Amino acid sequence: VQLQASGGGLVQAGGSLRLSCTASGRTFSRAAMGWFRQAPGKEREFVAASSGSGGDRYYSGSMKGRFTCSRDSAGNTLYLQLNSLQPEDTAVYYCAARLGGQGRLDSAGTYDNWGQGTLVTVSS
Repeated sequence: VQLQASGGGLVQAGGSLRLSCTASGRTFSRAAMGWFRQAPGKEREFVAASSGSGGDRYYSGSMKGRFTCSRDSAGNTLYLQLNSLQPEDTAVYYCAARLGGQGRLDSAGTYDNWGQGTLVTVSS
């Protein structure tokens, strides 16, 4: 079971990126999935999440309106569209999936599968 995050890179302030998280090894089509990020020297923080059905989206208040989380029709690929990026958005972005149990989707402890992360660097 693997989650592969991709799409990170270097972008100027005000620019956009689209991150992808692809699941392999088993289907995540009914699993809640989320994005977290970790900046250097800081704790991992919640960014956005999708419910298992894909019908509900949740966002960190500070990122809502700039970032959009979505899933493909099969439910196995999670996307994160990052718009109006700022230097403070520089971080490693991780995707995660919850295959069992319950819990708040904005809590890292809820998730039992994690991808390796993709680095987003925003220059001023």
